[in-house]
Amino acid sequence: MRKAEVYSLLDQICQALELTAAQLEAARTSYEAVAEWLSGSDNPLLKWIDIYAHGSTGLGTTVKPIGREDFDVDLICKVLRFTADRPPAELKRIVGDRLKENARYAAMLEEKKRCWRLNYAREYHLDISPTINNAKCANGGELVPDKKLREFKPTNPKGYKALFERRAALIPTLRMQKALAAEDRAAVEPFPVHGTAKGILRRTVQILKRHRDVHFLEVVEEIAPISIIITTLAAQSYEYCVKSFVFDSELDVLIATIRLMPHFIDKPVVNGRRIYVVANETTVGENFAERWNTEPARAAAFYEWHAKALADFEALPDLQGIDVIGKSLEGSLGSSVVRKVIDARTDSISQARTAKKLYVAPTVGLTLSSAANATPVRSNTFFGD
Repeated sequence: MRKAEVYSLLDQICQALELTAAQLEAARTSYEAVAEWLSGSDNPLLKWIDIYAHGSTGLGTTVKPIGREDFDVDLICKVLRFTADRPPAELKRIVGDRLKENARYAAMLEEKKRCWRLNYAREYHLDISPTINNAKCANGGELVPDKKLREFKPTNPKGYKALFERRAALIPTLRMQKALAAEDRAAVEPFPVHGTAKGILRRTVQILKRHRDVHFLEVVEEIAPISIIITTLAAQSYEYCVKSFVFDSELDVLIATIRLMPHFIDKPVVNGRRIYVVANETTVGENFAERWNTEPARAAAFYEWHAKALADFEALPDLQGIDVIGKSLEGSLGSSVVRKVIDARTDSISQARTAKKLYVAPTVGLTLSSAANATPVRSNTFFGD
């Protein structure tokens, strides 16, 4: 049951790292306004467009950045009437030209290699990537300009999201649940009780992204694993683990998912050379690890980081005491957010003890439930009374 307590701590840390409802609402309002502005253009190509959120915002795996206040919101601007026989640079240009016609957008506009960024000062920025239909993709995929704007490359954000959501909806089998059902006894939930609406897969992705951010915080080179690789490998590993094994706890699911992630990196031999492939399974031709094959430091950085992440989380079940667990998590996930969660938990326990609503049960530990054989915890007077 201590594993359940540790997982509930990780769940709380993820909640603290997520964007607030107000932040997400502000971003939603902004991109809807952008969509309305783009579709109101006199350019007939922009009369039929589809704008939607993708990336971590679309998947529900957002994590607050370290060291800056603004966060990323990735948007797709799918231009339905633009065809692949036209230059990719033209597609990007017409979207940028329309944004420049708005004085407010022009003042906050920043051109990136294959997208346009709107910077909302100290809040968030919207990265708008123009795409078109991919007639050759049977899964409703799209084409996006490459970074040199010379050709279109396949992508499929909507298909990727649908596959991720299907995997995230998978529920692992836990031995504890089976044991409780078999004994037909009253369930005693570990303290504190937290909802897990996000599910284990999303929490795993968030935890790994935060661990990566902390791990590479002082690294000057841009070699940290990109989020789409972490998300893809975690999703594939999670599906395999859930369908193959029975677990003691949610924490064991998280650890097993992390452990098996590298097994889903393909290493085919192409033209006599072994390459890395982390494919987008929902379209043909998109390799998220493409840069690993020209920048080997990126592949090495992934494996080095993954080994550290696995070691950090595998060590958690053997740690005893909230202070010891907290210290370990501070090193891997950042002291500020972990300390905030630990302090909140300590305060909750103290308040429950004072209100005589704190209980202890065999194998469970502290709980808010008085069911079964739970025993009330006496108030602490701090004088041994």
